[in-house]
Amino acid sequence: MRTTSSAARQARALAAACLPLLAAVLAHATPIVARTRAAVADGGAGPPASACAFSLCDGFEKAAPGGPPDTALWTVGGANCTGTGQAAIDGTVAHTGTQSLKVTGSGGYCNHVFAAATMPPELGQKIFGRFFVRFADALGDGHVTFMAMKDSHDGPRDLRMGGQSRILMWNRESDDATVPVLSPAGIALSVAPAAGAWHCVEFMVNGHAGTMRTWFDGRQVAGLHVDATPTPDVDAQWLARGPWHPAPVDFRIGWESYAGQSMTLWFDDVVLGARRIGCS
Repeated sequence: MRTTSSAARQARALAAACLPLLAAVLAHATPIVARTRAAVADGGAGPPASACAFSLCDGFEKAAPGGPPDTALWTVGGANCTGTGQAAIDGTVAHTGTQSLKVTGSGGYCNHVFAAATMPPELGQKIFGRFFVRFADALGDGHVTFMAMKDSHDGPRDLRMGGQSRILMWNRESDDATVPVLSPAGIALSVAPAAGAWHCVEFMVNGHAGTMRTWFDGRQVAGLHVDATPTPDVDAQWLARGPWHPAPVDFRIGWESYAGQSMTLWFDDVVLGARRIGCS
């Protein structure tokens, strides 16, 4: 009994001696863990860029400022004609990290410029996308495009996201149909991005079902929705031509202006995948 009591006292003494050391270690480790978790939650310095859980991810951190985006992913240019539009890496403005893609777009079709990536083939006809965009100015009344996808089932012509009547909208190049319909009621069902702020834009295009959804800063936009049932002021014009089953083969971000508006805008944290990506 005396031997057991002596061993217990020695164990308690050793534990008491170790407690201050353990507390010191935890005090240093806890802020590190907290900072790491916070960085991941904010979309900042979490897992390395190579740890992309989707088909395409680019935060524009690999390319040199002033030059083109990663040439393994992107090609910069414009279809049919080129003018004064420019797209280059900016090392002074970023949503996360230290860099973004800056697009300087002038008015007029031939002054358009896009960074184009091949649509990952494994996505098929159901595609989810997410990008952050920052506009130097508010969208104007004239028609513009800042994201486009070539639809191999429609010409091939472009499926375009852009603006008109100062709101976000979708446009189909082949027949100029829009979502929403640009009526007062339709315009009220979309959103007008504020200038000088980063916005999270998400979309889903399901070519099998013929549906499309759009989220802006995490909230689904009622006026930017296509389903199987024509809705007045939303997708009635879009569906009037008949069944719609897009098959996008590329993904482009940039600026194309048909009514003369110039724009400086930035893109960051671009992702394409087979499921909704979210804004974090």
